[in-house]
Amino acid sequence: MANLATAITALIESKKYGTLRDILVTMNAADIAALFEDLEPEMLPRLFRLLPKELAADTFVEMDSDSQEMLIKGFSDSELKDVIDELYIDDAVDIVEEMPANVVKRILAQADPDTRKLINELLKYPDDSAGSMMTTEYVELRPNITVEDAIKAIRRTGIDKETINICYVTRADRTLYGYVTIRRLILAQPDMQIGDLADQNVISCKTLDDQETVAQMLSKYDLIAIPVVDGENRLVGIVTVDDAIDVLQEEATEDIEKMAAITPSDKPYLKTGVLSLYVHRIPWLSILMIAAIFTELVINHFSNLMSEQFLPFISAMLLACIPMLMDTGGNAGNQTSVTIIRGLSLGEIEFRDLPRVIFKECRISVLAGATLAVINFGKMMLMYVITYHNNFNDQFAPYLLIALTVSIALMCTVFLAKFIGCTLPILAKKIGFDPAVMAGPFITTIVDVTSLLLLFGLALMLVPHVA
Repeated sequence: MANLATAITALIESKKYGTLRDILVTMNAADIAALFEDLEPEMLPRLFRLLPKELAADTFVEMDSDSQEMLIKGFSDSELKDVIDELYIDDAVDIVEEMPANVVKRILAQADPDTRKLINELLKYPDDSAGSMMTTEYVELRPNITVEDAIKAIRRTGIDKETINICYVTRADRTLYGYVTIRRLILAQPDMQIGDLADQNVISCKTLDDQETVAQMLSKYDLIAIPVVDGENRLVGIVTVDDAIDVLQEEATEDIEKMAAITPSDKPYLKTGVLSLYVHRIPWLSILMIAAIFTELVINHFSNLMSEQFLPFISAMLLACIPMLMDTGGNAGNQTSVTIIRGLSLGEIEFRDLPRVIFKECRISVLAGATLAVINFGKMMLMYVITYHNNFNDQFAPYLLIALTVSIALMCTVFLAKFIGCTLPILAKKIGFDPAVMAGPFITTIVDVTSLLLLFGLALMLVPHVA
């Protein structure tokens, strides 16, 4: 893409606009939008004006909001109207939601009255709901018309619809009766009635359903579109698979950012300013830093106690094992929480599955904890041999007890971390919190404190007699 951007820049500078147009019309809208990202902003209006209307609208939808805003400000009223007229309603709504108020006012002023009314209606639905992502541009048929009449209607109106592959059959009061695919229409007898041809086993969603749930329904049932109905089962729109893919990508990105203790952002990384990134990151960093006070209190309390109970080298050995113990516990908890959160987001795990999840993770933790404990014990004994090879018997007994203590604490920490990692996200979702928030940061903080308590508690039980 960088090489193409260089070639395009050269053509612009030499004013070979005919060649530019010939190149651009052979490209996909998404690729053109990506190309625009690599070009200087002042070049975009000239290139955009070279595109045919339909391709220009498709490209405009694929561009990021900053580039869209810049183009809109550079458009004449007629150019803006041409773009809006070519947009599907759901795309127009998405653009309006991301633009500042002065730009929105200009967009709505150039939209025709029917389009403006539809945009305002869709904007009334809550964010992240099916209603906010649906389009009202679909093919609607009546049960009492024939296949021949239906095909004529599709030919007459289908050009303005987002999809004609699935046509929805509604009664006179617009309640959803069923659906019929274009394949069935073409293969059916011309005089057959649509009501007899339609499949009445319709999978639909409600206007207020969560958009992630709707996207998962499209994936689960392999649909290219799903009808959206109101409380009285009247068809008000459809959600198409391309919008569902965007939603799943946004939700996955949001979950990853939350698990990394970052406030979610809508802008790409390279287009987000330093100050904005700072603002998104510093709140969680501050909260987690303050939460670390509990870890500090535990270490301070037990370090004083250890200096009284243990020989200096024993205290030093125990303190040296703290980073390994905390890191391993955090990693074990994060492994489990990420798996559980993914299962929750896909609908594979529900609250009723909690006992099964706990039982499975407990068995995994026993195997993983025992394996890590054996490896750690071997590592510590090897370090003893390397350190004391000239005087092998020096401090062997207390060192052996320390190695056993740390290994047992490690096994218990892994068990506890996996237990917390599988229960917290499920419980969080049950009470209405985002499970992703319960991942990495919080689980790590909890595991850090409990692992220290386990280590020092076991040390006080197993090692005191050698002090």
